Amino acid sequence: MTGRRRLAIALVAIALFAGVLAYGLTAYFAALARASSPSEAVTTTDAPAADEPRLVFRNTAAGQGYGNAAVVALDDPAGARTILPIACDRIDASAAAAICLHTDRGVVTTFGATLYTADWQAVRSWPLAGIPSRARLSPDGELVATTAFVTGHSYATTGFSTQTVIGPVDGDARENLEDFALTVDGGRLDAVDRNLWGVTFAEDGATFYATAASGGRTWLVKGDVPARTLTSIEADAECPSLSPDGTRIAFKRDVSESTMPDWRIAVLDLDGGEVTVLPEPRSVDDQVEWLDDETLLYGMPGAEAGDGDVWRIAADGRSDPSEYLRHASSPSVVR
Repeated sequence: MTGRRRLAIALVAIALFAGVLAYGLTAYFAALARASSPSEAVTTTDAPAADEPRLVFRNTAAGQGYGNAAVVALDDPAGARTILPIACDRIDASAAAAICLHTDRGVVTTFGATLYTADWQAVRSWPLAGIPSRARLSPDGELVATTAFVTGHSYATTGFSTQTVIGPVDGDARENLEDFALTVDGGRLDAVDRNLWGVTFAEDGATFYATAASGGRTWLVKGDVPARTLTSIEADAECPSLSPDGTRIAFKRDVSESTMPDWRIAVLDLDGGEVTVLPEPRSVDDQVEWLDDETLLYGMPGAEAGDGDVWRIAADGRSDPSEYLRHASSPSVVR
């Protein structure tokens, strides 16, 4: 290689690095500007009581506290919200704990997970392998699962890879779900392209459900923590969420006939196996949350870039969707 060619390659590399750095700095300062003005939402410094049912979510109202964890009383979701000084990309909470997945921007951007007590005291943090995607705590607050994109930025990206880990909240013994034995349609699946994401826990502390994918297909799988097994129970299902009574699983199903996903919310009855597709005409790229045994919550993009709203719909499909909470995403119900 000639000296002139080496110089040209070096100059291209420097230009690319400068471009990436400039983009990162522009995004960083834009985020600072967005969060410096007064919040668009009505806020309060009085948080709901520890024993009061509440909704924990990511605040997307422009102004101070944008992107932070927030709390509002469950019986008054349109009321004043308490915005916490905790930045989260994805959040889940139980009566005993909360888990926050976050992006830590700097010269080198990193990703992490932080576990909090019920009164929002940080107790443990650990790194994520990539961009935060999904987080779930078990109902008793004893287990935690996190999903991160190792490559790619959305499920619409071809060739994406995920890493989902699961383990006790009080230790570091987290296991990668790719190390669990996966059975699909009665046969062992060990394909190198398999991905797993979107955990939801049952009440018993051992059973969970998740998404498995391989060869362009997805399955709803039932997991057993002690046995370290995953078994398929429904095809073409992603991002499951188990109902509070444990009888149904809500998930998203891609109904598109093209390469661009078009997800619809569906509900599987675990006893009879019937699937009900709900009358939400828009594509829902979220892991839905159960408000109660009759109603589902899910996030949708808002009118402005970076904003979002939480919507609700009846789990039996007998009502149209309606807006539940403005300027919010990643809803989590603490009963």
